Amino acid sequence: MATRMRFMQAGNHFHIPLLYTAYCWLLLSGTLQFAIDVVGQYARGKRPPGAGTTLYYGLNSAYALSQILFAALALLALSQGLVILGRWPGLTLGFLASSSWLAICVLFLEYRQPRMAVALFVALLAAAALTS
Repeated sequence: MATRMRFMQAGNHFHIPLLYTAYCWLLLSGTLQFAIDVVGQYARGKRPPGAGTTLYYGLNSAYALSQILFAALALLALSQGLVILGRWPGLTLGFLASSSWLAICVLFLEYRQPRMAVALFVALLAAAALTS
């Protein structure tokens, strides 16, 4: 509670809600990515068994679950009032993670929806960085 008060006294009132919005969006988009691209396609039997299918499911699972885990840990840290997440070391970690997800999207994923989801996360994180 005291750390939240320090956040509110120290700067802009939009900083913490923007961080929550960014990481909630990342959690939602990662969950939807996993549900649609892994669970949905497996349940419908869209891909024939083989090495390409294993690579597809593995890559999409790693991509989506890394977003879910990163967002869940960030939201846990925010809810506990960790100050470092809203400062430059935490924001830099978020930007580095999003650049790796964007690299995976550009190099391996053939459709643009995951790129747009990561781009929105970067925009929200940049807005949070500008309000700190």
